[in-house]
Amino acid sequence: MEEPWSIGIDIGGTKLEAAYVDEMGHVRQRVRKPTNIKGGPSAIIEDVINCMWALREGAVSTPVGVGVGVAGQVEKGSGKVKFAPNLDWRDVPLQEELQHSVGLPVIVTNDVRAATWGEWLYGAGRGCDDILCMFVGTGIGGGVVSGGQMLSGCDNTAGEVGHITVDLNGPRCSCGNRGCLEALAGGWAISRLAREKVEADPEVGRLMLEMAGGQIEEINVQIVARAVRGGDPIARQLMDGVVDALVAGASTLVNAFNPCRLILGGGVITGMPDLIGRIDKGLRKLALSAACSSLMVIPAGLRTDAGVIGAAALASRTFMGNSPK
Repeated sequence: MEEPWSIGIDIGGTKLEAAYVDEMGHVRQRVRKPTNIKGGPSAIIEDVINCMWALREGAVSTPVGVGVGVAGQVEKGSGKVKFAPNLDWRDVPLQEELQHSVGLPVIVTNDVRAATWGEWLYGAGRGCDDILCMFVGTGIGGGVVSGGQMLSGCDNTAGEVGHITVDLNGPRCSCGNRGCLEALAGGWAISRLAREKVEADPEVGRLMLEMAGGQIEEINVQIVARAVRGGDPIARQLMDGVVDALVAGASTLVNAFNPCRLILGGGVITGMPDLIGRIDKGLRKLALSAACSSLMVIPAGLRTDAGVIGAAALASRTFMGNSPK
């Protein structure tokens, strides 16, 4: 009997990835391409289609379906991408176009919710019916599983944890509001804060400036992480503020949803894994003790594969007649 499999797609602002994922959640084959944002939606969709055909060429059977995670707001049912700021998309009928082109059933969801599916079914959340995922990368996103159900919300936007307000008078966020968690602790915010500190006092910020080749505009979150490891006091001070924001945000979410596991992932967490312990310690002081009594704070288990594995798992459970867990 042929083994069922599905295709998982992860469309991000810098790269898109397609993967052949078996029913056990293992990636058997993958294809990666840079995201052709300048080419517009049609160019990216064409690349996705080509990636899917590449995966199907070597397969002995037809995939049960395709799951797509995209960094944006997705209309429930239709799979239309209403807004994807990193891709510069508005009202793109992604699900419809892919189904028409490849003749397979397709389901589209937000990329971070897809990653939450992956962690819940095959990663750090496996076997648990109450989890909260928070992914700290360029931005901050998440997903909530409560009572064995993935929360989607009235308009399919549940999980926008990066836009909870942690400082009413804080810096402006990309969403237009002030003091969002993402504006204080997302990768783009960390980079902005570091540049501001170095620009204000280049001598004090000398190490980060040297790491950036003398170019302030080249200072990014990776350089901040290196500077922290190198003992730079300015970088450490900056990250102390980031940790405070992440603790405030995590505590709010833990109080609201009372998960058994808080799963932390994303590029910032991967680059500075000690943040997990600091967040754990901080939220146990700030959050309600009752909400933390059974809480485990742990790293994501699937790392960069969570998106494609989760998207594929969502497709297989949707199109094989079994609704997602």
